[in-house]
Amino acid sequence: MSKKPLILGIESSCDETAASIITENQQGNPIILSNIISSQVEVHKEFGGVVPELAARAHMEKIDWIVQKAIDDSGRKIEEIDAVASTAGPGLIVCLSVGLSFGKAFSLALNKPFIAVNHLEGHALSPKLNSSLNYPYLLLLISGGHSQFLNVQGLGKYKRLGTTIDDALGEAFDKTAKLLGIEFPGGPQIEVLAKKGDPKKYNLPKPIFNKGGCNLSFAGLKTAILRIAKNIKTEQEKFDLAASFQKTVEEILYKKTKIAFGEFEKQNELKEKIFVVAGGVAANKNIRSMLTNLCNEENYKSIFPPIELCGDNAAMIAMVGLEKFKLKQFNNLDYPAKPRWPLDENAAFLKGAGVQL
Repeated sequence: MSKKPLILGIESSCDETAASIITENQQGNPIILSNIISSQVEVHKEFGGVVPELAARAHMEKIDWIVQKAIDDSGRKIEEIDAVASTAGPGLIVCLSVGLSFGKAFSLALNKPFIAVNHLEGHALSPKLNSSLNYPYLLLLISGGHSQFLNVQGLGKYKRLGTTIDDALGEAFDKTAKLLGIEFPGGPQIEVLAKKGDPKKYNLPKPIFNKGGCNLSFAGLKTAILRIAKNIKTEQEKFDLAASFQKTVEEILYKKTKIAFGEFEKQNELKEKIFVVAGGVAANKNIRSMLTNLCNEENYKSIFPPIELCGDNAAMIAMVGLEKFKLKQFNNLDYPAKPRWPLDENAAFLKGAGVQL
């Protein structure tokens, strides 16, 4: 029985310090041996958002303990690790630098290959951790810093079909929550409040709904929430606004995804139509259900990562590391942190396409 690669993944792009050990079975399917995530919610809560300097300090305080726990929980010895994969971007540079430097030092000490990973590629490949996934597939990446449709043709081969021209969807969720008086991080709570409200109470705008292909825009929606929230008098009105926001987002994603399906089909000869949704907002159950129904209508296979792997984590970073290790795609130890790093290097820069704010 041949030895399977053992990969250490490290993630510190924003406000989660994470480390993971993964390998694969004899059939080549990945196995997560450990996946440790330390959230910084309590550090940033009083500020209503992530403070980069505090985030970096928290990473520095915890990263050695998090990596050690990932190794201990994996049941493997440190000497068995075959490569170290660290997030190099996109993200907050002061945060990226912590995990990236630690990963480089670790690989140097072990004399094992180092792999720099694009955080977005981690999200793109995250469904491989629990699903059999063949190329090409259409990816909708929706998170706090990114919202885009990508034609995924292979490892490192991405063509952007559409992106947000302003705010990312996760950012719109978080800012709507803040306007409704929900404590940071409030985005996930919108879905909870929406269950108690009337989704037809407020008629909210759908920017570039009938133009722009499968590009997205959420800034105008957020501005409308700001205007209405100032006049809210009761808890029920708060629930109604949350429900109206959730419904509007679903309608936008339904239409734009349908357009993206058409663009994806034009660019590929498809034996199987696969649609992958990844990123933090992919944990929203209403959005999952709506997109699953759309896939059934359009004869697409829908694939989502498990809820616990939708947010930032190191298992997805190790997953990219595993794929690159098998192809011997290693990096030098002078590889720089990249706060902006789009998956499609040829696409024009737009806010939601490769920078985390």
